[in-house]
Amino acid sequence: MAAARDYYQILGVSETATVDEIKKAFRRLAKQYHPDRNPDNAQAAERFKEINEAHDVLSDPEKRKKYDQLGGGGGGGGGTSSGDFGADFDLSDLGSFGGLGDLFSSIFGRRGTGRSDDAEEAIEASVSIPFRVAALGGKVPVTLPMVEVCPTCGGNGAAPGAIISTCPECKGRGIVSFGQGSFAVNRPCPVCRGKGKVPSERCPTCQGSGDVRVEKRLMITVQPGTEDGTRVRLTGQGTKGRGDVVVVFRVEPDRFFRREGLDIICVVPVNLAQALLGSRIKVKTLDGRKVVLKVPPGTQHGQKFRIAGQGIEKNGRRGDQFVEVRVEIPEHLTPEQQAAIKAFAEKTGLKY
Repeated sequence: MAAARDYYQILGVSETATVDEIKKAFRRLAKQYHPDRNPDNAQAAERFKEINEAHDVLSDPEKRKKYDQLGGGGGGGGGTSSGDFGADFDLSDLGSFGGLGDLFSSIFGRRGTGRSDDAEEAIEASVSIPFRVAALGGKVPVTLPMVEVCPTCGGNGAAPGAIISTCPECKGRGIVSFGQGSFAVNRPCPVCRGKGKVPSERCPTCQGSGDVRVEKRLMITVQPGTEDGTRVRLTGQGTKGRGDVVVVFRVEPDRFFRREGLDIICVVPVNLAQALLGSRIKVKTLDGRKVVLKVPPGTQHGQKFRIAGQGIEKNGRRGDQFVEVRVEIPEHLTPEQQAAIKAFAEKTGLKY
């Protein structure tokens, strides 16, 4: 059976969310997973597609109403008990949800029907890290929006002091059946939202859902030699302390270094006299120190020099640092300088 497609969960909003809350969540997620920010990332592209699909349904009142009535949402609206679809239900409406496969997955994937609350889905987050942190290792903070058990009601959806009784619609089963003839499916009870119990008064904090959206701050360890696209799973750090968080590292470019395997490359400018006559220059290493590099006489533009053991260390191996020399030519010369260059050219046989 296809994986559950819970549009509310995809956007990270409650089933009672307003249109403004849905649009705000959509804009945040669309910016995070947009293909322009995640080139050649098939998972981000698929996530972006899901976000757009969820927003298309939940931002349209009519589509959202049908989605909730057909079992896509866990709350809102009256339920239909077994035996009758209701006067305004039409099987042609199934087409708006991408076919029976998508409909069934959205119905059976909801809580209380085919998926245990203990099997929380992993939250995936893209985290940008500086080049040097990726190379040397370290820790980076990340703040993630996620669902936690409501602290006011403890997850039962009831206001303090409210009486909790068996749901009269589903008789405590948490699901209701709807169908016609031999065609019948189950969906979460819209009255109790799949819990099987209803409070005499809903919790004012979570509006009866039992969940709240929170911002959770985590410190993530970055291993030395981490590459762009590396994925790390944080077990038990996700939704309600049971789900996982999958972090995808995006390595930011550095203004001085670039990486080739375990080696690092840097470009250092030298003037014409240094290239012709030779010199000693100071070069910054990955760990922030400076080493003295000897530039021999006659050094050519683009020539590379190796500093052994100053690259990236990973799995017991360490690369080198390569210094690429960029010979800078003066753009403007005084008459005296031009005369001196011409004299040099004539003595060395250079044509100009």
